[in-house]
Amino acid sequence: MPNVTTVPLRRVSPFGRTVARLLLSVALLSAAALPSACHTLSNETIQATDENLARLNAALYRKPKDATLRYERGRVLMDLQRLNEAIADLQAATELDPDNIDYLLSLSDAFFANGNVEKSYETLQRALDLNPEHFEALLKMSEITFYSKDFDRSMAMLNKVTAQDPNNRTAFFMKGFIYKETGDTLNAIQYFRRVTEMYPDYAPAFEELGVLYAVRKSPLAVEYLNSAMRLDPDNLNIVYNLAMYYQELDEPEMATDLYVKILEKDPQNKYAWHNRGYMSMILYHDYDAAIDFFTKAIEADNTYVDAHINRGLAYEMKGDKTNAAICYRTALQLDPNNEQASVALSRL
Repeated sequence: MPNVTTVPLRRVSPFGRTVARLLLSVALLSAAALPSACHTLSNETIQATDENLARLNAALYRKPKDATLRYERGRVLMDLQRLNEAIADLQAATELDPDNIDYLLSLSDAFFANGNVEKSYETLQRALDLNPEHFEALLKMSEITFYSKDFDRSMAMLNKVTAQDPNNRTAFFMKGFIYKETGDTLNAIQYFRRVTEMYPDYAPAFEELGVLYAVRKSPLAVEYLNSAMRLDPDNLNIVYNLAMYYQELDEPEMATDLYVKILEKDPQNKYAWHNRGYMSMILYHDYDAAIDFFTKAIEADNTYVDAHINRGLAYEMKGDKTNAAICYRTALQLDPNNEQASVALSRL
């Protein structure tokens, strides 16, 4: 067998998979929250939204400089994910009424949703210049500074939030993330535990604790992840993290059962396919099965570099250098600086 190194398995973070603003705006913030990227509307909602948009269009035709109407239409356009048009209306609203913080907060959301983090930050700062203690503006600024990895400023904003609301779930949850991101897992665990004590029905805090304990290979991971699954049974990322825990403890049967459960609900889950391939290759030395599983992962996402590399390794271990080289070259086409693929290809 060749002396090779596999691509390491990847754990899924509840926060990392959704980006700060998308998670918090949907789960935690006020009515000015941003629609999620995967947000879909029912036919009835679409019809009502279209009717509302037609009403606002007619009203703005009569009163084109009405700030309230501009704001309302901007919000509707955000719901429809017509972000450039929403930004135009919300900017017009803020120009007509520059001291209205609600308008500025919605404009900041629209900029962020459209990928313009700098403009989102600048607009939030305008809101805080008007009222440095505005609760929602502080929360949103803590998000965007977290997203930008300005953890000191994010924590400062959160401290202002807890000064106003000592039991604010968002603030304690985000403080836990700041400590986690800066490597202080002890304080991260303390804050996530406090959230579970204050809000025992809040699944993400249990999930984060499960992930942190899984890294430590502590059996507490099972307790917290099972609690998260009871609270949020449709969240397959929780199932995945529990499967990873068992896989890393060399309990492949438990891990396989969970990966199968994921794939029954989500047949295109590339991570579950990949990890089944990993176990087949490393634990069972069943290279044909591994190749099949890695291929399923690639069919789910043909840009999945790890799956291309590990499929190459399975071919290499099987003695098929031709197909191994094809896999490594494909990985390098997708990621020209990938050192592992480069080393593997030079080894053949």
